Amino acid sequence: MLDHLYIFILAGGSGERFWPLSRARTPKHLLKLLGDQTLLETTVRRVEGLVPWERVFVLTSAAQVDAVCDELPFLPARNIVPEPAKRDTAPACALATGLARACDPEAICALLPADAMIHNLSVFREQLSDAAGLASRHDAFVTFAVPPTHPATGFGYLHLGEEADGAWNVLRFVEKPDLPTAESYLKSGNYGWNAGLFLWKADVFLQEAERLVPELGKFVREFPSGDPQTYLGACFADLPKISVDFAIMERASKVLAVKARYDWDDVGSWAALPEHLGHDENGNTLRGKVVALDSKNNIVVSSGRTVTLCGVEDLVVVETPDAILVCHRDAVQEIKNLQPMLPESLR
Repeated sequence: MLDHLYIFILAGGSGERFWPLSRARTPKHLLKLLGDQTLLETTVRRVEGLVPWERVFVLTSAAQVDAVCDELPFLPARNIVPEPAKRDTAPACALATGLARACDPEAICALLPADAMIHNLSVFREQLSDAAGLASRHDAFVTFAVPPTHPATGFGYLHLGEEADGAWNVLRFVEKPDLPTAESYLKSGNYGWNAGLFLWKADVFLQEAERLVPELGKFVREFPSGDPQTYLGACFADLPKISVDFAIMERASKVLAVKARYDWDDVGSWAALPEHLGHDENGNTLRGKVVALDSKNNIVVSSGRTVTLCGVEDLVVVETPDAILVCHRDAVQEIKNLQPMLPESLR
């Protein structure tokens, strides 16, 4: 079954919540936030050995192609595919399915976000392989449900039903809940975090797309063999701008979820850094040149200049050569709303 597996990394995001370090040409997945590798390279290396590099693709924006190629010289250049327009995840998934199906009519597609953090590689690889087998046996979409460890309000959830063949039927997809709802989900034991990792047989996606979003189905069915750039240039920008959850998953005939046995974090904001980088005795997570006096629970990233803190708590401070962010930790999800207020040169 792994002989038919094609792995696609979705790397078209802008990472606006990590401004000012993240910009349009250097989004979150191209930053070395948590170590010596970018999040993108870490994600790609995570699947090393499951399939040949010739069956690993990165879907990204045209503005990021050169940077992605520089980060991943071990991938064939043709496997780094620029999307001609920003159209959200449903068209990206249709592009992935079209590419795989043009190479192999029996293709199984695995779609992974470029910016999640997973440390337990052996378990992840084992479960991804098992999930590919599950997808090969069922006319269903397969995803991963991460057992929640706390009542998170920043993640989407999967409502899980009955177990069959080592997976659970997904009853519904749930958007980010408020705190009381998240607490009820945690208590019930019938919900998992939606990690945004999906697998499917190419023809299953095609059939469901033709039923639910005919424009996507037509795009996949007519996808050419060989170099797709002319086809993409003519068709991709006209596809509906919609997420794969809304377009397909929430209305699909059958979705199965495997309960993840590996750790997972989507590294969704600056507030995620302490979990991975640790903190000092005062709860401060500090990177770069930082001096802190009588300050607690701050997250500070300096790209060059020295940042000094005195008598402050619960701040996020990020210094770059051309911008400085000062934000309360409780407001990190709102950083993306700064974008329209910024000059083009800082976006």
